This record gives sequence, structure tokens and C-alpha cells, in this order.
Amino acid sequence: WIAEIRDQSVQPDRLRFRRSLERIGEIAGYEISRQLPYEEKEIQTPLGISNSKMLRSQPVLATILRAGLPLHQGLLNVFDKADNSFISAYRKHDRDGSFEINMSYITSPDLENRILIISDPMLATGSSMVKTIQQLRMEGNPAEIHIVTAIACTVGIEYLRRALPVCKIWCGAIDDELTAKGYIVPGLGDAGDLSFGNKIQL
Repeated sequence: WIAEIRDQSVQPDRLRFRRSLERIGEIAGYEISRQLPYEEKEIQTPLGISNSKMLRSQPVLATILRAGLPLHQGLLNVFDKADNSFISAYRKHDRDGSFEINMSYITSPDLENRILIISDPMLATGSSMVKTIQQLRMEGNPAEIHIVTAIACTVGIEYLRRALPVCKIWCGAIDDELTAKGYIVPGLGDAGDLSFGNKIQL
């Protein structure tokens, strides 16, 4: 599915592009679920009692609008009882090519001692992710933070490890190059536009 979301011949099919991101989210969700704390619970079946392992507590799934929605849905398919957080964060570009991260909206449950799983399809410089997590921590300090991304750049991973060493990063692929404007190479382009159509910046 990483190959599909990178492929220019596949990218015009928005449904297929979104579904591939969703599947990447499902795989990441399964892998994360193997590391979460469980407890045994007695389950009554029609014929007896089964001792089953259940999540000790439900995680909080967070994503950055709008590009993160398909990946978020994949995680939600795995953690279907999870609480959810949504963050509006975007790059506000200046004429000289530089940009700053603008945040205009956050909605979140209390995150104190919760397991936070935050998704964004691309991790380039890492600055958006760090700023997002800093804002989310104002809603409580999570017990664990997992970051899920389809494609990450080594620059962003290193920045995250310095800024947020407690985070665990889950990515489908790692690229080494970042352009002067902060885009991953070879990357895949703009995941939000490919999922939902081109936008204008106000």
C-alpha cells in the first residue's frame, strides 16, 4: 500500500488512495495493540465461560485535519471504542517560501494518563507534530504517545526524538531527503490534496 500511495498512476483514484492509507492505519493499529496493557476478563458464552484478554483502557486516537482522516479511520477500525481528538494544523506559507505552523482548532477528551495515538500521513520536518503534541498535552499528560505516519523523513524522526524522546514512532517507509520548502523526497506529494482535492490557502 505504500507503493500504491506513492504511484502517480494510482494517485488520481482518490478512493483507492484513501483506502490504502486506511489499510496502513489498520496495520499500524494492530502492531500497536500488541504493545498495550491487557487484563483478563470472564466472558459468558452460550455454552460456558471463556477467559479473554481485553484492553485495560481504551486509547485516544488523534489526527491532524484534513490529511490525517484516512489513516485515522484505519486506526479507528482497530480501536473501535476509542475516544478521539481532532486538530486543525497547517503550513502558512510566506512569499519567500518559508512557513509557520498555524493551529486554529483542537477538540479532545482529558488525556491525563491515557494512551495517545496520533496519526498524520507525512512526517517531514516534525515541527507540526511537535507543536500538535505540545498543544494536546495542555489537555492532560498522556501515559504513552504513539505516532503513526505512512512516510517519514529522517530529519523529522531525529527532530521528534530530540523534542519528544518518550514518543514511539510507527511509519510505513522512511525517506532521507527533504527539500528547502520542507517536502519529503521521493515522498508522495500532498496527502490531503490527493485524498480530498486541491485547496486554496486563505
